[in-house]
Amino acid sequence: MSTEISPATGGDTPVDDYLAKRTLRKGSAGWVLLAGLGVSYVISGDFSGWNFGLAEGGFGGLLIATIVIAAMYLAMVLGMAELSSALPAAGGGYTFARRALGPWGGFATGTAILIEYAIAPAAIATFIGAYVESLNLFGITDGWWVYLAVYALFIGIHLAGAGEALKAMFVITAIALVGLAIFAFAAVGRFDMANLTDIAADPTATGSSSFLPFGYLGIWAAIPFAIWFFLAVEGVPLAAEEASEPEKNVPKGIIVAMLLLCVTGAAVLFLVTGALGAQSASASGNPLVEALGDSSAAKVVNYIGLAGLVASFFSIIYAYSRQTFALSRAGYLPTVLSVTNSRKAPMLALIVPGIIGFALSLTGKGAMLLNMAVFGAALSYVLMMVSHIVLRKREPNMPRPYRTPGGIVTTAFALVIAAASVAATFLVDPTAALWTLGVFVAFMAYFGLYSRKHLVAKSPDEEFAAIAEAESELE
Repeated sequence: MSTEISPATGGDTPVDDYLAKRTLRKGSAGWVLLAGLGVSYVISGDFSGWNFGLAEGGFGGLLIATIVIAAMYLAMVLGMAELSSALPAAGGGYTFARRALGPWGGFATGTAILIEYAIAPAAIATFIGAYVESLNLFGITDGWWVYLAVYALFIGIHLAGAGEALKAMFVITAIALVGLAIFAFAAVGRFDMANLTDIAADPTATGSSSFLPFGYLGIWAAIPFAIWFFLAVEGVPLAAEEASEPEKNVPKGIIVAMLLLCVTGAAVLFLVTGALGAQSASASGNPLVEALGDSSAAKVVNYIGLAGLVASFFSIIYAYSRQTFALSRAGYLPTVLSVTNSRKAPMLALIVPGIIGFALSLTGKGAMLLNMAVFGAALSYVLMMVSHIVLRKREPNMPRPYRTPGGIVTTAFALVIAAASVAATFLVDPTAALWTLGVFVAFMAYFGLYSRKHLVAKSPDEEFAAIAEAESELE
């Protein structure tokens, strides 16, 4: 009996049996856990990765880029809070775009998010390797087996189930936040304003100065690295089907997470650069540790910094599995990827992207992988903000337990900055951005040639769209 179900009829497969094998555990997360999930997605960005932006824009360029990007994320999160309250499903951004932009728009958004979430752990794995090597435990050095160990360990924990995984993530994230507090306390005494601007100005760059050593263009080039302070916080809605009262808890969780991340990002940007110097920090694999020198605090932060990297690695595995699960359950990707085990964890949705991420981590090029992940993220932000605007215009009466302050003006601002961020990835590393674009195009070709003819009509995301279409016809 075929497992393919046509969008119009539901096919010959018993729909109840199909969906029974593809269900997640309900009600295992409240707003506190969801806020913790949002922070854990991102917290590794405070420990490593953002600092490469100093080499692109200097302290001034990265600071301005971070302010702009923080404003974009705040606007975007407010828009997503509304969308997640109206459409609480495991597809997150894909669900929103499917309702607003149809199957093509939904799959394009889901693919962009999946690219982001599949590549980001690979970048984080390289940063974990740098922190492990700096600990000098038993002669451990950065290498492929470190990446393999973290992938195998944390995918295994996720296979035990969402409730267990989210609680473990929450504890690790709390430890990472304690580490940031210890770092901040220790770094204040080492802060020197002169260190912020110790990169020599490029006289050939328009607008260059000690504050903007690479000129105005450096601000744009620093954007992908500023995004690392907040990358993946938008993944909170992916937990909607596993949250209690998702219409209330998902918006609250994502907003609280974003506000906390603004505080941690600002503290790290100023204190690391002021203590270590912009020049030295721009190429460091573990900038918080190096900023504290050989102090005992540095050793503590090194261990806890590893926990911060692990927190994001761990939680983004959760995110990519739920995005893969949702796309597979609806037939956009092979349906075998959405089958869940006895603990209601999507097995192959955890394992297959993990194998791909591990292969990418073997390049050892964290900055390149970061840029590729940002490309997927920024493209998805464009599509999600378009979705918010379209739904506000086309379905003004759709129930929205939470409404975005400022409405479409807020999300239009986020849309413009997100589009500029997509372009910035080509400015930083055009080859990596083009390769990522090629992968996106290949996914879209797969959809056009095959999967659009085999969508699962009774999956939650397709049902949301079908209900909307029926209501539109009645009106």
